[in-house]
Amino acid sequence: MGRLDRRRFLQLSGGVAAVIASGRAPAYAQQTTLHWVRWSDFVPASDTLLKGKITEECQKALGIKLQLETINANDIQARVTSAIQSGNGPDIIFALNNWPQLYSTSLADVSDVAEEIGHEQGGYYPISKQVATVGNKWIGVPWAIGGGLVAYRKSWFDEIGYHTFPDTWEKLQDAGKKLKAKGTPIGQALSHSFGDPPGFWYPWLWSWGGKEVDADGKTVALNSKATLESVERAVPFWNEACDPGGLAWDDSSNNRAFLAGTICCTNNGASIYIEAKRKPDTYQTEKGTPMYKDIRHAPLPKGPGGQYNLPGPFTDMVMQYSKNQKAAKTFLKWVHTKPVFEEWFTSQQGYTDGATRYWEKDKVWSADPVLTPFKNLPRQGRLTGYAGPPGRAAAEVQTKYIIIDMYAKAVQGMKAQDAVNWATGELKSIYSV
Repeated sequence: MGRLDRRRFLQLSGGVAAVIASGRAPAYAQQTTLHWVRWSDFVPASDTLLKGKITEECQKALGIKLQLETINANDIQARVTSAIQSGNGPDIIFALNNWPQLYSTSLADVSDVAEEIGHEQGGYYPISKQVATVGNKWIGVPWAIGGGLVAYRKSWFDEIGYHTFPDTWEKLQDAGKKLKAKGTPIGQALSHSFGDPPGFWYPWLWSWGGKEVDADGKTVALNSKATLESVERAVPFWNEACDPGGLAWDDSSNNRAFLAGTICCTNNGASIYIEAKRKPDTYQTEKGTPMYKDIRHAPLPKGPGGQYNLPGPFTDMVMQYSKNQKAAKTFLKWVHTKPVFEEWFTSQQGYTDGATRYWEKDKVWSADPVLTPFKNLPRQGRLTGYAGPPGRAAAEVQTKYIIIDMYAKAVQGMKAQDAVNWATGELKSIYSV
């Protein structure tokens, strides 16, 4: 912890700073083991850092033995449900999107921790606060924000006459059709997975003018002319331009397909580019050059209703059943101090944004111009449940993949209006509770 000078100690919270400055663990924490469950990061270097250096620093600074467990993100919700039902499990569980809203009554109040971090670091982005609060109560501590842009092979789009990435769905369908004929279709998940399917199909819905509910957050508004058009237009887009295997993909499938050179583009975080850059001799173009030099990023195209993305807030939930809540709060304060969190944030290389505005100024955003566009995602997106709040009902709709399945049913042969009617009925049953 040599990076912490005396001035920084004084800027940190009193309790945490005193612990770090004294070099002694607080008495309550000397024998504490804190169990933290997180997703397996798409930037492996970040998991290595957390499990190694930061875990060691935690024990030295706080006297807390950090038991960090990483699991597939698609398994997290089952883990949360099991832990809540049994009243026993990890002390802190990492949640994606607006999942904390589903478990609000089973989570500890962490308002003191979250407010302190936000005050110290320039305030949270609204999307991080929305998913981590119920009323004035913080039910989680925002960790970071993920987001997607379209990663694409620039040379392949150049070859078919698109020297900039298509900015409308019609243009992208045309480009995808031409590239699919060459054996490299658009790669997009239309399946039950936590990130990529919602990250594409919710913005698709919004871009045509569709919405789940009205602004009151109660009146289901999905069955509209705009939604119907979005479903009707999804069918030829999918059939003409996309890889049909996307109906069964998880969030790693498109990464593998892109790096294998079998798809021309995909909506994704920065992990594809970061991996290709990390292994330039492994991932190469058909011409034998490093693939990362041919990768660019662009926003999803616009439709008649606008142009959108779906950011993915990440939140740490302190579980109400935990007997280590005080230690968990101390740890979360410490790991979010600027010197500690910066180590992790630097390891991400632009894969995630900070949950607070402070991290907009980080040097990571000037290190590689190909990654710089990810900096602005927290300011440009909508959350699920639009035009209402991203509350419990919206989280349930997303968790049950209702919007995703509306499009999946249509591309597999169901009439567009029938697909919309089915999804509308599902939303009404959730929002009427």
